[in-house]
Amino acid sequence: MPYLNTPEVRLHYTDTGSRWGTPVLLVHGWGGDSSEWLPLATLLPAHRVVTVDLRGHGRSSTPPSGYAPADFAGDLADLLVQLDLPPVIAVGHSMGAQVVVALVARHPAAVAALVVLDPAYGADEAEMLRIPGEQRQLLAEGSTWAVRFAEDAHVAATPAAVRRHHAQVMAAMDPQVLAAAREALYLAPDAIGSRPAAEAALRALTCPVLTVMTSRDRASWARRTVNRGSSHVELFEGCGHYLHEEHPEELARLIMSWAGALV
Repeated sequence: MPYLNTPEVRLHYTDTGSRWGTPVLLVHGWGGDSSEWLPLATLLPAHRVVTVDLRGHGRSSTPPSGYAPADFAGDLADLLVQLDLPPVIAVGHSMGAQVVVALVARHPAAVAALVVLDPAYGADEAEMLRIPGEQRQLLAEGSTWAVRFAEDAHVAATPAAVRRHHAQVMAAMDPQVLAAAREALYLAPDAIGSRPAAEAALRALTCPVLTVMTSRDRASWARRTVNRGSSHVELFEGCGHYLHEEHPEELARLIMSWAGALV
């Protein structure tokens, strides 16, 4: 079982697939782990596919601190160096989207293109007003609140089995990790969770970005924000939050078609 070992963290990862196609790095979201990528990873046979459990998640170790997107991105940069990979297509879901944005911002030579799936950024004013209260609940209730959040109406379109799996993964996590990571996404001084902060971060990127949203409002916002060069926004309407598990075939076709046009 492969691990990246640094003085700070022991990071579990998988490395499969072809050694000839552009490598694809798959980065899970808040409270998830690399197992959720299995449906998609098997549909990318022309690519070398690397998945990772972010620090504090899955089989990776749980350091006492370091749960901001930049910290996760630093671990990923170390992993890419260890694997001696050429520039990757970095795919991030939810919180993982913030992580891959941080990765390309700090290590642009490591990333050829980004794919962000229902990203945990671009929150409108109403959502940003709710988040401090949700954070207080998370701090008070710990994993219980996170499990309820994973099973809540915001992912009602997601199959029950997928919601149960994510609830089980979250229930096993250190609640302090969940709280620290969510704080860093939306409430920290350098957080890019809000729309104005996300717009500034995204417009600074130089690589192409494929954005997949699950609502018309967020897709429209992304089209206004990420609209340069080969960047593209796709809408998976009627899909739940875990679109890579719900519609892996459609998503694999989209990624391969878009990435192929970049060559």
